[in-house]
Amino acid sequence: MATNPADQVSPDEDQEGHALAHAMVASSDVTIHCVIATPDGEPLDTVVMVHGFPELWYSWRHQLRALSAAGYRAIAVDVRGYGRSSAPQEIEAYSMTSLVGDVISVLDHFGCEQAVVVGHDWGAPVAWNTALLRPDRVSGVAGLSVPYSPRGDAKPLDAFRSFSPEELFYIDYFQEPGVVEAEVKPDLAGWLKGFYFSASGEADLTEPSMGFVPPGRAMRERFQTPKSGQMAWMSDEDFQYYLDEFSRTGLTGGFNRYRNITRDWHELAAWRYAPIAVPALFVGGDVDGPTMLGADAIRRFDRNLPHLTRSVILDDCGHWVQQEKPSEVNQLLIEFLNGL
Repeated sequence: MATNPADQVSPDEDQEGHALAHAMVASSDVTIHCVIATPDGEPLDTVVMVHGFPELWYSWRHQLRALSAAGYRAIAVDVRGYGRSSAPQEIEAYSMTSLVGDVISVLDHFGCEQAVVVGHDWGAPVAWNTALLRPDRVSGVAGLSVPYSPRGDAKPLDAFRSFSPEELFYIDYFQEPGVVEAEVKPDLAGWLKGFYFSASGEADLTEPSMGFVPPGRAMRERFQTPKSGQMAWMSDEDFQYYLDEFSRTGLTGGFNRYRNITRDWHELAAWRYAPIAVPALFVGGDVDGPTMLGADAIRRFDRNLPHLTRSVILDDCGHWVQQEKPSEVNQLLIEFLNGL
């Protein structure tokens, strides 16, 4: 059982010298690490930011300082299984309802009756489902890269297997414990850099997609790498932060989120085709695979997100929207927050 070390808050600074704090929050039987940027004066609202795979609270480094400068208390979490948060061994510990519970625990810890929840990649479904399951605690929700699509009738893996009769969709490839971990282990640095670059706006779209894995082959065989060795949107120092953390923790916690999609489909049966009833924002990239695969979901926003304020597709942007286009994302988030 995780304790609630409410006093374990240490001051820190971001790259621009703005004051940050680190806090550990108890949630059920795990502990969630949070990084907090607090504005001068009374916060206008609290924003909780949830990262995706394979990321950390650090993926919100540009947003933490921008939101706090705009008057908001910004909290970026390490999702369970990542960074300094707990990493349970059981696959079922990474269900969607468990991750929604972690967000609510963060709100409780910081005394928030309501907050805005923002998510990217896997964090987007966590944000969407927090708003769906606990609209009483969410004053607004924003999803980056992954549009909201309510629980439907088809099991997700069945839908994914319809994408290609000959190759495995990457989420299907991640299902068997140990398979992708064995691929990653010999060269974590190369795997991470290949994954980040191949999903970014810098990748060559004419090359075969890393999102599909031929039978008996490895995902990394379709990775692209930057010719200069460095990504324009991620410095060597930024990459080293990710590498250091994942060298310590591994990636199994992140892969276990993927291994719960069928469990999620069963657990969310009561919310079949349910719309989200709070103000919403969606931001995607024009060359981002999940955004493009989610085109049907975006077309159904009028039904599934009836209080959508904006849906924006950023030009020349891949999957890592808040890192590839931080200024544009910051502006969109602040406009959304100011309008609530």
